[in-house]
Amino acid sequence: MDFDWTMALGSFLVAIIVGLTGMGGGALMTPMLVTFFGVSPLAAVSSDLVAAAVMKPVGSAVHYRQGTIDMRLVGWLCAGSVPAAFSGVLLARALGDGDQVEDIISKAMGVALMIAAMGLVMRGYLSRRAGGAPGATEEKDGGTASRVKVRPVPTVLVGVIGGLVVGITSVGSGSLIIVALLALYPALKANQLVGTDLLQAVPLVFAAAIGHLLFGDFRMEVTAALLVGSVPGVYLGSRISSRAPSGVIRRILTLVLVASSLKMFGLGAVPLAWTLTALTAAAAAAWLVLRRRAARTPLPATDTATASADELVR
Repeated sequence: MDFDWTMALGSFLVAIIVGLTGMGGGALMTPMLVTFFGVSPLAAVSSDLVAAAVMKPVGSAVHYRQGTIDMRLVGWLCAGSVPAAFSGVLLARALGDGDQVEDIISKAMGVALMIAAMGLVMRGYLSRRAGGAPGATEEKDGGTASRVKVRPVPTVLVGVIGGLVVGITSVGSGSLIIVALLALYPALKANQLVGTDLLQAVPLVFAAAIGHLLFGDFRMEVTAALLVGSVPGVYLGSRISSRAPSGVIRRILTLVLVASSLKMFGLGAVPLAWTLTALTAAAAAAWLVLRRRAARTPLPATDTATASADELVR
């Protein structure tokens, strides 16, 4: 099989999303390989994980330099996810009927991803209603990481579950764990959430990749095409994510969550594209309506400067 530049271009686009949001690698890359390029599911999982083991450190390094990573959360997540990821590869072989197991996991992840997307929408709506309260400060602050109280036991359990799912399906190093982090640590800013998730995925994906190199169906030509596109793509996405306002990243993250959820439910590429187009148009219309209402609502004199700065950021 010759080098496929079309596959490299596809991986470049997916990797930009991974760098921007910390998720979408397995949920988008693996289905792309199977649907558009005819790669067998096991080979797609194995090759994608090996490529991700190289791609993830690139994105996380950008966030590390910008200070948008909570190293305490990374440590507790990896304590559970690294051994579980390698075990997931062995479990997939032991279960035998991998298609049925993967289908159950995909449907469960689809529900979780859609709930997370709804939660982000509500968080943004409440933040706008709060006006100049703490939420507004969080949205404007795109740099330094905020401190959260770490909950070790549930964080390790999240790592264990995420590691098992990644080892079996290659999906979840970003999608599943970022949903759990949203639930456990709602105070995390969007760019900090992305950076923390990208870094914790490095040893997790590396452990799963070793397992698939030993027991999976690794194909060098597929991995090479993925790396040519994904390395510059994830670097570009991470550069944008680490510097962009949290409100912008939250909107992109919501769109990717919905796309990943619909993909987990088996929605085809064409219906998925039309659905996302309709959702984007509806979101833009809702934003315009809210902006017009806000413009018609008089603000106290002391809040005028704050509101103007907030609108520029949003």
